[in-house]
Amino acid sequence: MTDAQKTIAFVLYPGLTPLDLVGPLQVLSALAQIDPGYRTVVVGANRDELATDTPLRVAPSHTFDEVPAPFAVLVPGGTVPTLRAMADETLLAWLRSAAATAELVTSVCTGSLVLGAAGLLEGKRATTHWMFRDVLTGLGATPVAKRWVADGKVITAAGVSAGIDLALHLVERLAGREVATTVQFVIEYDPEPPQGALDWDNPPYGDLKPLREYTLREGLADHPELLAKLLAHA
Repeated sequence: MTDAQKTIAFVLYPGLTPLDLVGPLQVLSALAQIDPGYRTVVVGANRDELATDTPLRVAPSHTFDEVPAPFAVLVPGGTVPTLRAMADETLLAWLRSAAATAELVTSVCTGSLVLGAAGLLEGKRATTHWMFRDVLTGLGATPVAKRWVADGKVITAAGVSAGIDLALHLVERLAGREVATTVQFVIEYDPEPPQGALDWDNPPYGDLKPLREYTLREGLADHPELLAKLLAHA
């Protein structure tokens, strides 16, 4: 690392969803290759290998202590393990400290709930995975149904694949539209899902509130006060 480089730190914790992490990491690593003024790192409490919510395992490149003041932070999401991460004081303390000086504090999917647990969404407009969007109210945020939402230096993305959109927005914000479009071409991001665009007015699922409540109860079973606060908005 050179003194002039700006560090973009991606946060790891056990059980996260890989695409929440890897999609934006690929985009912003491409920025770092194009512009040596940036570098990407993956940080965790230590360098131990961690499980995800798939068979894939991941390991940090750096510890929290090694990256105390990054230029930007990104927190990925997940399901039950992410709810547990909301009570991980080592993670929350690092986020609070890093956010105090970071120019960008970002998240993907339910990673915004972790930001909220760290007190970083108070009074902010924010989004998350659609199933947990209303829960943001219990963390002091105003929920917004958008692909990604910017409120000052805090930028949150909706579920999973929305992290790629967030990351491309960040590239444009940091390096301009031409570089962002170049990165989009490099990763060939031009979605044409076989099922077509999502029809939010006619979703093919039933009532998923029981699943949301189960996830909250399972993830925060050891933290009844936080659980009660979030269930009040679920």
